Amino acid sequence: MHADTQPLLRFGVIADPQYAAVEPNLVLGRHYANSLTKLAEAIDTFNGEDLAFVVTLGDIIDRDWQSFDAILPLYERLRHPRHFLLGNHDFRVEPERLAEVFVRVGMPAAYQAFAAAGHRFVLIDGNEVSLFAPPPGDPRLADAERWLQALKAAGADNAQPWNAALGDRQLAWLEGQLRAAQAAGEKVVVMGHYPVYPPNAHNMWDSDRILDLFARFDNVVAYFCGHNHDGNYGLAGETHYVTVKGMVETPDTTAYAIVDVHEDRMEVRGYGREIDRTLSLMPVMPRLAATASR
Repeated sequence: MHADTQPLLRFGVIADPQYAAVEPNLVLGRHYANSLTKLAEAIDTFNGEDLAFVVTLGDIIDRDWQSFDAILPLYERLRHPRHFLLGNHDFRVEPERLAEVFVRVGMPAAYQAFAAAGHRFVLIDGNEVSLFAPPPGDPRLADAERWLQALKAAGADNAQPWNAALGDRQLAWLEGQLRAAQAAGEKVVVMGHYPVYPPNAHNMWDSDRILDLFARFDNVVAYFCGHNHDGNYGLAGETHYVTVKGMVETPDTTAYAIVDVHEDRMEVRGYGREIDRTLSLMPVMPRLAATASR
């Protein structure tokens, strides 16, 4: 029994609505058009709670630019601040539209961070080095080919064209955010589209270096992601890795969660296919010698 019943904050989380006005893929179990109903239900639930924000962990759509026109208006009913991450399917649009996707969903930047109730929330762009997000002619496409071929040569399970990696500049920015949070005594929750742990075919190409980075900071308490619609969970060091189940799966059973953040734990309340979890947190002390890199 916990003494503190009121959380420091609550937030809502959705992964992979993957909406499109197309027939379901019964082999994969994806019912794209039904995500509008499931998302509307989730928003009704969120609107009945006192939430600091709601985050969608990517794959808002499955394909086609016009899919945004159908699903994004539902988010206008949400009475809480909203944040979007993008996934691989969000870039299955016409090549000339690729550079417009971030603006279309109202993202102020490809990656960002904000603080709330003694926590720093860091939202990364896992599509930066990929075969699908950069526009034609972008040098990151060649970088992505090299990443993928090296992983294939090593026989890696995550050597898949629908995965991706962070660029070196973003990785340095991420480290800077962790250092700044450590100096301030803030716990850090990182969010991305792609898993990094446990080992899985859906993981980011550079999951090893991201894991190594997180292991150097005892204030990184959780990483939330989507992409693997089956969901997943792992604990590495003091960091909880939670893969939220995909909303697009099944004809009518939804999947989303509300996370209650307490000083010593996070309580994940799952809805539909998503399960309840309690994530125990260790205290984080400020390190005055740490300085933020810019």
